[in-house]
Amino acid sequence: MKPTISDDLLTQCMHCGLCLPVCPTYELTGLEKNSPRGRIRLMKNIMNDSLPVTNAFMEEMYFCLDCQACQTACPAGVRYGELVEAARTLVEKKKFLRLKNFIVRNFVERRSVLRVLAVVIRFYQDSLFERGVLTFLRVFSPMLYGRAKLMPRVSNKFVFRAIPETREPEGDIRGTVAVLTGCVMDVFYADVNRDTIDVLLINSWRVMVPRGQVCCGSLGGHNGDAEYSKRLAKKNIEAFEKSGAEYYVVNSAGCCAFMKRYAEVLSDDPNYSERAQKFSKKVREFSEFVYLTGFKKTQCKVTEPVVYHEPCHLVHTQRISEEPRSIVVEIAGDNFRELNEATWCCGSAGIYNVLRFRDASEILDRKIDNIKKSGARLVITGNPGCLAQIGSGIQKENLGIEVLHPATVLNRLYKKEGAG
Repeated sequence: MKPTISDDLLTQCMHCGLCLPVCPTYELTGLEKNSPRGRIRLMKNIMNDSLPVTNAFMEEMYFCLDCQACQTACPAGVRYGELVEAARTLVEKKKFLRLKNFIVRNFVERRSVLRVLAVVIRFYQDSLFERGVLTFLRVFSPMLYGRAKLMPRVSNKFVFRAIPETREPEGDIRGTVAVLTGCVMDVFYADVNRDTIDVLLINSWRVMVPRGQVCCGSLGGHNGDAEYSKRLAKKNIEAFEKSGAEYYVVNSAGCCAFMKRYAEVLSDDPNYSERAQKFSKKVREFSEFVYLTGFKKTQCKVTEPVVYHEPCHLVHTQRISEEPRSIVVEIAGDNFRELNEATWCCGSAGIYNVLRFRDASEILDRKIDNIKKSGARLVITGNPGCLAQIGSGIQKENLGIEVLHPATVLNRLYKKEGAG
């Protein structure tokens, strides 16, 4: 049976065009078909059998970054993210997608395999061989060289097995939180996971790291592999339920956005739909949680100009902007600078920057130009893809600007003040 796209969602679009100026791909080409409005028309034609599912349709659905800026701009409340993900399931059986989803399933979303692979990558990154490979690619294949430079450094020590399943804060305990260590986060940004846990402990929360947790499933969910994402969601629900935590804290904007959708993803499963609803209500993004529950202020402030880049799946998908922005303003004080187009996508979009390197690079150039104009020496953002993408752009131009997660900056200030 052919997957379907919700007719209710499709007919919400009034074709008013307010989505056009906020769409990065429309901005790149100026073509109607590369806009949210144009893609919705394509979806409608597919669903009423006016057009077949072709390679061109597949190409268009994956040219979209799924940044969901159009959702924020849309006066009719069209849930475009759901539409594009449903459309991608229509082309899941294409050869290209079979290969991509095989890689995602077996090398990214399987944490044990990813960690083994990460150890190999770390050995490569610490060797002279990497320098030789990069030198060769820079001369003979600038495109592959650019892709290779996107990869952040593998963490020296992963968090998932390196810390106790339960850690107690000093003094009174406000409650219990369970933390998602993630797959990409724990491999490339294990220090951010440690900073997240430290900040929560300093703010008097008991912290649990459920041992049965798996990848959140967002990569599969965004790339047409809905069934596999459902399986991962079920495993996480089971693991986090056992923790007995009042809240589930996630320090990756993309992972958090998808975990908040577990109720929707499993809505047709009689054994998990109710459990998924309870689960999603407990999920909180790190900055959202810290801001809403209150955090210890520090007299120490960041001593250099700071800007905040708003991750797409935080500001557009979850509609979370005030919380992280308020934290950044608090810790930066007079050094806070407003970043022009702070909500404009950086071009990461999961693995978009690898698969569509040229397009992602053009989008990134716009972000880097705005950062340079701001005079910032520190960029704060709460998503691993954004950390890697913006970091690669800064490194490419030798700007010497740090790109850090809010948890890392906050923990540094706590340590500097002696709270940690």
